[in-house]
Amino acid sequence: MTPDLVIFDCDGVLVDSETISNVMLAEAVTALGWPTTAADSHRRFRGRSIMSTVKIIEAELGGPVPEDWAIATRTRIREAVEGSVTAIPGVEAVVSRVAGAGLPRCVGSSSGPDYLERVLARTGLAAHFGADVFSAYMVENGKPAPDLFLFAAAQMGHAPQGCVVIEDTVPGVEAGMAAGMRVIGYAGDPHTDADALAQAGARVVRDMAEVPALLGL
Repeated sequence: MTPDLVIFDCDGVLVDSETISNVMLAEAVTALGWPTTAADSHRRFRGRSIMSTVKIIEAELGGPVPEDWAIATRTRIREAVEGSVTAIPGVEAVVSRVAGAGLPRCVGSSSGPDYLERVLARTGLAAHFGADVFSAYMVENGKPAPDLFLFAAAQMGHAPQGCVVIEDTVPGVEAGMAAGMRVIGYAGDPHTDADALAQAGARVVRDMAEVPALLGL
């Protein structure tokens, strides 16, 4: 069925930022005293906002992280990503196909608004979305809560059941399912656990070229 609205996650779906992000986050978490590899970071934190990540770290450490840790870590990662980010292979063709079909579309991401503006501009994808870019910073609870996707759908004027979310993380899939939306799970990254995406409720694809058919295009 062709959806009323397509909601694209950003990191790992539109832009290829996850590798460098998780390497740097693993280093920062390890420095706090919790030994963490890049693979660990992908599994534990991928798809979550920095504040959700902090809560997980503090639960593991049994105490608060330094007051400036979240802001400093997010800034370092953002600067590194913004200087090197590229579009996910094949995604520009998918977004163009969605736009060409006249389907409403937007971005729903855990990342901050300023970051989203810059990476979408750098990868040439910004023109496809205009002002329809929504951040977890705009809602009370980030993924896996459904708040962001429900907010995005409301802002775009569509009921949740008519929406399709394209995600690459378990928290993102869980958020989409909790919002009552259909979810496509993109597992093109070798670090992505395709089985976990499927178990969370997504229809999994490993190549962006598979997406248009699932959108009825």
